[in-house]
Amino acid sequence: MRKTLKAAALATAALVQLAGLPAVSAQESAPAAAPGEAQVHRPNVLFIIADDLNARIAPYGGKAITPNLDRLAAQGVTFDRAYSQYPWCGPSRASFLTGTRPNTVGVIDLNTPIRTHLPDIVTLPQYFRQSGYHTARVGKIFHQGVPGGVGRDGLDDPASWDERYNPSGCDMQALDRLVNLTPGIPYGGALTYLRHECGDAQQTDGMVATQTIALLREAAANGQQFFIAAGFYRPHVPEVVPEAWFDLYSPEQVVIAQTMPEQLAAVLPASRTWTPDNLGMTADEQRQFIHAYYAATSFMDAQVGRLLAALDELELADDTIVVFTSDHGFLLGEHGQWQKQLLFEESARVPLIIRVPGTRNAGQRSPRTVEMVDIYPTLTDLAGLPHYSRNEGESLTRLLDQPDLDSWTKPALSQVTGGRSVRTERYRYTEWESGRRGRELYDHSSDPFEQVNLADDPRYAGAVELLRAMLPPEPVEALQDRSQYDPENDCLRASARYAGAPRTAPGGAPAGGGGGDGIMGLAVCPAAG
Repeated sequence: MRKTLKAAALATAALVQLAGLPAVSAQESAPAAAPGEAQVHRPNVLFIIADDLNARIAPYGGKAITPNLDRLAAQGVTFDRAYSQYPWCGPSRASFLTGTRPNTVGVIDLNTPIRTHLPDIVTLPQYFRQSGYHTARVGKIFHQGVPGGVGRDGLDDPASWDERYNPSGCDMQALDRLVNLTPGIPYGGALTYLRHECGDAQQTDGMVATQTIALLREAAANGQQFFIAAGFYRPHVPEVVPEAWFDLYSPEQVVIAQTMPEQLAAVLPASRTWTPDNLGMTADEQRQFIHAYYAATSFMDAQVGRLLAALDELELADDTIVVFTSDHGFLLGEHGQWQKQLLFEESARVPLIIRVPGTRNAGQRSPRTVEMVDIYPTLTDLAGLPHYSRNEGESLTRLLDQPDLDSWTKPALSQVTGGRSVRTERYRYTEWESGRRGRELYDHSSDPFEQVNLADDPRYAGAVELLRAMLPPEPVEALQDRSQYDPENDCLRASARYAGAPRTAPGGAPAGGGGGDGIMGLAVCPAAG
């Protein structure tokens, strides 16, 4: 892996030279602290993870109203180009919580525990626990299914925590009342929402915030050094949110993607999660869901605000590193696609804000390309702990100290089943089944919405050659069948993804109330003939 990363760094240097940018040299990570070295002080860590949150939030110029994330960004460093290694909940979390890339941890689905292939790996919270920190999680940190796994441990890792809590609120009791814009798709993926009468504090995310504050209060009272992780469930579907958060937005604020038909036609078959485009939704239906997504984002932001206020009230803010991020992005109609599991910018890119007590760079932004796998070594570095040798990312402390550091040239690597992608500051290059099912090259200097594929343009042959050398290593899996949705009959065409799944009641209602091992909301179209 070290050889692969060094080759990628050399290729990056060549690429920026090709692009007419200043040539730079690769640098090694900062030296680790010596084991047993005396530490004057180690800060606490509050690690906040949203679920399925893209960069349409206010700190990134997005339309979602997020005053508390604005406040956090004004106090820390915002990373403009941060990327998930696998834009799907389970694989992404397995990667950044172990500090290893998807090919190393071997988790590429929603069912594989992190220790299946790495039984002795030390996770990020476990490392802090072994270093004397009190570790606790509330909500979704390692993978839990949503909504079916809310209130349960899911794929949690018991060795990581001293305490763990699984709230389940009133939103989980309202699944039979959802407005479902895509009936027949499982409830974990269906574009569903509800203007809920239940109050903020009784919602699952409200309960996550309340329990996290209780942990902070206990730590402050006992003088505990802590690593506390708060995992919010919104804006993951279903978007069950109190009415007031919907009322924040007027219809004029909700704009749908305006992709031209010829641009939709140019999207490679491999680069689609669902067909048909936009799941057959009308413009009004698309607008309804985006409205609900924004409402859920603002509600989640309010819960983040409660945590930040608690740090101030308990006089912990000056002694606590705060990290805010998501597990991956989320498409809202760009390229005619919705949700995740794709290698477009909107799916792979995540918000990442890090606040370090006493920073000289409060409110600054870093334009450098970084990865979620960099979070683990960053936090151990900031805490003055020895570097964990199995980390495959690089500490961001140099960028926290100098956000626009020119010598940072590391690319960001992302992948899904059958696809591999590399992102530099200028380019995104993607291959499907090592190019057999198609290639994509987008020049973000002129095409930030990735609508003009330059992979076969001879003028970019040199860039393609260098970028291809940076891709995650072989072997590459066979590309999964894309899900064929029939909006007219509200059902899914049989595919490898859902083959053999239990049928449900007509219209997509969950069989047996959605309990047991069934996939809630799934309706399979009758076989042809």
